[in-house]
Amino acid sequence: MKGSFIVLIGLVTLFACTTGPVSEPQASASQSAAPASPEETFDPGHVSQELYETTKADVQKLIDDLNDIIRDKDYTAWAAYLDGGYFADISSAENLRRLSDSPALKSQKIVLRSPQDYFNHVVVPSRSSSRVSDRVDDVEFIDQNRVKAYTVTEKGDRVRLYDLEKTAEGWKILN
Repeated sequence: MKGSFIVLIGLVTLFACTTGPVSEPQASASQSAAPASPEETFDPGHVSQELYETTKADVQKLIDDLNDIIRDKDYTAWAAYLDGGYFADISSAENLRRLSDSPALKSQKIVLRSPQDYFNHVVVPSRSSSRVSDRVDDVEFIDQNRVKAYTVTEKGDRVRLYDLEKTAEGWKILN
């Protein structure tokens, strides 16, 4: 107990902003509350304009890069952008079987056996024939590291492009 008190006094002295001596360290230590973590203080409804614009630009660049990857049919690069949970979902035998049973794939006699099949027969054709713009018109913050990217169609419909999470490795696709 005595050792932790000495460490506390050392930290208070080290990080104190005042130039004078710290008086009554016991009182200030007991009165100060632990700072809230960024997740606790982040309010998605009140994002600064700077954070909004920076995030929107980052997401637009990501989507432009993804479009190039999909256009080049680069499965490996595309898969690197997927969140692990999302990759597991699309790779599951149940998901591949369900998609293989869809009228669009069944009529072409396509059976998906792998996530690469999913990429080649679902992602590539859907993005190349998409009538939705890949322009990011809005980002909706879910939390500090997660956003939904939207575009607005000519008819005024708000269409979700991606659900994304910013990780240490960069943005990952969640949906």
